[in-house]
Amino acid sequence: MRVRRTFAKWLVVLGVLHGMVVCAGFFAPYDPVEQDRQSPYLPPMRLHLLDAHGHLHVRPFVYALRLRESSFDQFEEDTTEPHPVKFFLRGARYRLLGFLPLRMHFFGGENTRIYLLGTDAYGRDQFSRLLFGGQVSLFAGLLGAGVTLFIGWSIGAVAGYYGGWRDSLLMRVAELFLALPWLYLLFALRAFLPLAVSPLEAFFLITAVLGAVGWARPARLVRGVVLSAKERDFVRAARGFGASNGYLLRRHILPETSSVLLTQAAILIPQYVLAEMTLSFLGLGVPEPVPSWGNLLSGLQQYSVLVSYWWMYLPALAMVPFFLGYLGLASSFEERGAVYKIESRIWGM
Repeated sequence: MRVRRTFAKWLVVLGVLHGMVVCAGFFAPYDPVEQDRQSPYLPPMRLHLLDAHGHLHVRPFVYALRLRESSFDQFEEDTTEPHPVKFFLRGARYRLLGFLPLRMHFFGGENTRIYLLGTDAYGRDQFSRLLFGGQVSLFAGLLGAGVTLFIGWSIGAVAGYYGGWRDSLLMRVAELFLALPWLYLLFALRAFLPLAVSPLEAFFLITAVLGAVGWARPARLVRGVVLSAKERDFVRAARGFGASNGYLLRRHILPETSSVLLTQAAILIPQYVLAEMTLSFLGLGVPEPVPSWGNLLSGLQQYSVLVSYWWMYLPALAMVPFFLGYLGLASSFEERGAVYKIESRIWGM
């Protein structure tokens, strides 16, 4: 029961976080590529309920920011006029779930722009870019992990079930991939591919590269499960009744690999998201102006940004809940698998 509660908790956390990213157009107040050249490197605005005169407001509000006297990069709040936060108002056009055109946004301001996470060098809203960038980075991680698991699942199943020279050959190749430093291999493969490509082509190139370099470990794990499952009594009995190899794999052996695949998926997705971030941070990933979590941090390569604008670090901190959620989900899968094995042994006795 405790394992189920833990699993449900992490699943709800990840569901809420992914829901905000999937519906980024609704939760983001502005277009992620819209520039406000009058407000570069604007710090995050604070939400208030008490104004400068001590009056309590039911609706949260912000104060506009202005340059401090005798300064060119220090801002202070202009407390002369509060700007209330409006909810469910019309704004920039977007497509919900990629196809439904809408203009309704969760929050925003009528007479001023609200920057909860500040702006970048071009005056673009960091909060909006964070949500839209999550669509690119998380989808790259999900799709890359799916490609990796499919390759590893196929190779591991063939190697474990048929054995012989197939097993020896495939496992030697897997050991070669395990021995290679996959991050440097990722850099080499991506650098070998064309750099001047569209954002969509760059995304699929990254996904293909991610999926091609990490299949070895899932393949070895699947192979071990298949080796164990094909020697069980019910599989031997089905083979004795004339069941074909395809039937045995489909009905009895491959379902046993589900827990391994789910655990590996929960581990690989944050790894691949981090890999996409690294590539985009170094300029080898999805190019501007399309946001991704990697190119949101690329401004930190400049020393002036690194030491002067602390809010440019915030996208990195916002990614932590996703990584913790996936790692918590992976541990839940492992606990569920251990409980399942114990129950199977008890009932098998």
